[in-house]
Amino acid sequence: MSEKLSTQPYKGTRDFYPADMQLRNWFFGVIRRVLETAAFEEYNGPMLESLELYAAKSGEELAGKQTYNFTDRGNRHVAIRPEMTPTVARMVAAKMNDLTFPLKWFSIPNMYRYEATQRGRLREFWQLNVDIFGCDTYEADLDCIIAAINILRAFGADESMFTVRINNRRFFNDAIAAIAGTDAEGAKAVSKVIDRKNKVPREVYEKDLTALGLSESQIARIDALYGMSVRDAVAVCPASVGAQELLNLFEMLEKLGLDRYCVFDFGIVRGLDYYTGTVFEVFDNAPENNRAMFGGGRYDNLVGLFVKNAKVSGVGFGMGDVTLENFLITHDLILSSFGRGVKVLVTRFDDVPYESYLRLVETLHAAGVTASLYLGSKKFGKQIDYAVKTDCTHICVMGGDELARGVVRVKNLATREERDFPLSEITTAF
Repeated sequence: MSEKLSTQPYKGTRDFYPADMQLRNWFFGVIRRVLETAAFEEYNGPMLESLELYAAKSGEELAGKQTYNFTDRGNRHVAIRPEMTPTVARMVAAKMNDLTFPLKWFSIPNMYRYEATQRGRLREFWQLNVDIFGCDTYEADLDCIIAAINILRAFGADESMFTVRINNRRFFNDAIAAIAGTDAEGAKAVSKVIDRKNKVPREVYEKDLTALGLSESQIARIDALYGMSVRDAVAVCPASVGAQELLNLFEMLEKLGLDRYCVFDFGIVRGLDYYTGTVFEVFDNAPENNRAMFGGGRYDNLVGLFVKNAKVSGVGFGMGDVTLENFLITHDLILSSFGRGVKVLVTRFDDVPYESYLRLVETLHAAGVTASLYLGSKKFGKQIDYAVKTDCTHICVMGGDELARGVVRVKNLATREERDFPLSEITTAF
């Protein structure tokens, strides 16, 4: 091979150097603490699934155009997971007689989607998935929305930075059917056009609705719903089950003081076919990053795909690591000190036995102190330079003189303070 291999990662994927991993582990850690405090439990599933799993419930665009799929050596059609909801529904169905409902689960797996790369959208990404199974009422919808709000608040975000836009697919379908005089299938076709409303020119939007049989006045009545409050909107179709679900949800958000983060938005539909009730998306309010960051909703019929006549309701949301990081950067919410605890470099000298340094490092490790011994043999100044460049907070100095006296000199690199500690008490220095 005459040409050298490229050092660039595959398009749409990323290399994670130690500093990148430190940032990612920090914000994943914040997320885990928030969810575990709210009694969500972590799970995971396989990266490979049957392609038909996504073809059945994720829609043609995701299953047919965005999956990395292939036929394996056993002639099975498999896909690298593009999302997690079908997997967790399969897992729940597999053990539904052994599980105690309602379930509150979450995961942070990596996903792959073959799509055009752009800001906030890559081909490989990590995605937080939060799901509740086995609660038929709006209470599970509320619990998921509260979790989403609390995650962003845990990073220091406030209501000026993000907005949760909420709708209900049951109400949406009933309202469209009432206005357009169509059936469920017709309402579904209209929903796909409305989901693209802000992504295409107005004339294209109107043309697509007209092609579905809607008149100018019907389009105007649909448009009017976008500017309505939730109470005014549900009056269009008050008998809808979804209308009552919306009212119950917003009334409780108001009582909790969380309505300042939330608004009703008739345009929130969510493109995936399996959503059946409440749907929501969380938007970044910053002008330079004004976009939907993540979202989710209720998908009551998904577990029934695996178990005949199964009636296990589900609601959840997914949040990608790329959009979260962009949000944190945009609003300057990444702490300069994130993930930085004590980190010690034990320097070394030729007049001290190697094993003496190893014992010192093991003592620090046993006490839970992050520490390493300088590897190799270089002048003391070079070792100090290494400690600074690798973000060490302290150095331990133990030359022949210190070893003879049974002490270790500890220097704080931030304050420049130095102090001798007895070797037997070295762990008290940190």
